[in-house]
Amino acid sequence: MALHESACELARRVRSGEASALELTDAALAKIRDQAKLGAFLHVDEDLARSSARAIDEKRRRGEALGSLAGVPVAVKDAIATFDAPTTAASKILLGGSSATPIDQRKPFRPPYDATVVSKLRAADAVIIGKTNLDEFAMGSSNENSAFFPARNPHDPERVPGGSSGGSAVAVAAGMAPLALGSDTGGSIRQPAALTGCVGLKPTYGRVSRYGLFAFASSLDQVGTFARDVRGAALGLETIAGPDPLDATSSDATSPALSDATARGLRGLRVGISDAYLGEGVEPGVRQCIEHAIDALRAAGATIVPLELATTRYAVATYYVLSTAEASSNLARYDGVRYGAREDAATLADLYAATRGAGFGREVKRRVILGTFVLSSGYYDAYYLRAQRVRTLIRRELEHAFAKVDVIATPTSPTVAWRLGEKIADPLSMYLADVFTLPASLAGLPAISIPCGTAAPPNGDGALPVGLQLMAPPFAERSLIEIALAVEALLA
Repeated sequence: MALHESACELARRVRSGEASALELTDAALAKIRDQAKLGAFLHVDEDLARSSARAIDEKRRRGEALGSLAGVPVAVKDAIATFDAPTTAASKILLGGSSATPIDQRKPFRPPYDATVVSKLRAADAVIIGKTNLDEFAMGSSNENSAFFPARNPHDPERVPGGSSGGSAVAVAAGMAPLALGSDTGGSIRQPAALTGCVGLKPTYGRVSRYGLFAFASSLDQVGTFARDVRGAALGLETIAGPDPLDATSSDATSPALSDATARGLRGLRVGISDAYLGEGVEPGVRQCIEHAIDALRAAGATIVPLELATTRYAVATYYVLSTAEASSNLARYDGVRYGAREDAATLADLYAATRGAGFGREVKRRVILGTFVLSSGYYDAYYLRAQRVRTLIRRELEHAFAKVDVIATPTSPTVAWRLGEKIADPLSMYLADVFTLPASLAGLPAISIPCGTAAPPNGDGALPVGLQLMAPPFAERSLIEIALAVEALLA
């Protein structure tokens, strides 16, 4: 059975009895085995997945109502807690033992609880098919920072899938799962969705509980969805959204229905476009795809509104001050004392240094050091507080823009997928890959990436996916989905 159909259609088939949850699960497991070289998954328990599927099929046979994701195989990023499967955040520091123990003999950390979003998936009768690969602690834009192995782009396995939720994007794009969860701090759902040719949806900050999401930057992290189409991503978000007493940052706002949204008419739609998002650094092929999409929107009756978004140029610097500062604080809990890796040492300070030195990868160390620096005495005002002020300016500028437009359209990524290893030694070049996704993250806005054609890489052959990003005002997910459905149909 093909898993390239929408999660909505697959769930309908299981509820009606046209397909069984076990059939879908077996198809997903077979695809995962067949595509193992893509490195999408860090952990798959076939027996557990089949057991979950059988329980759902038995529930249907008893005549009980099934949930909204009945029998749908869902991949979950391995930075989201699951009580019945390891959660490693793709880091050696969450493997038991020490560096003297071979990595394949070290016992990975198993949380004693489910993240709220995972509990909601189970309540909706989804089948958790496995835990997906990522950049260590979600720090990266290519999935090359995984402590285990990189995920690979299914369109060209010699190229990156984007990051940090690269494994979830690959799982969906390669047909291993019709739906996947990722987390998005600065673009970690939208950017890999664009580079692999699937849909990636980041909700408003606070729309989805962060309880059980291993923290990178707490004021930015949000769980969202990958799917084959907009409606599937909307169904996934509808399932996991809502207030949570276990997360003080989750919003009390009522979550709207999303899966029944209909495409809104494009005539009269006000689409904001800024030259800041189509200028220097955007590959010609990407620009051509975005301009084609804008022309199609104009021809369909949308009003294209030029916007001045002057603060966009400061988004990268602002993000990498604030996110690293929060990472420095959040990752202090990984000390070798309570769980995970532990190195032998004579003193407590030596224990911390040895455990973190062996357990954290290069990129995590870089960001923790940067974050510690910007929070240190004498630099806090100059860097951290100034970045907070600029974040406020970015948010206010976007608020003013939404007084004029219904949605803002940008490229999701300035480039198509690059080759493995091409940017790994150039952190600044890697950080710039998120230049267009960062403003929505800093302002806490909902945003979605939709496939928008293909383009050849510079000095390369073939055609690689391009993504169109749509941003909407806070808590306007319903409107964003209605617009995205219309744009998806227009660009199909």
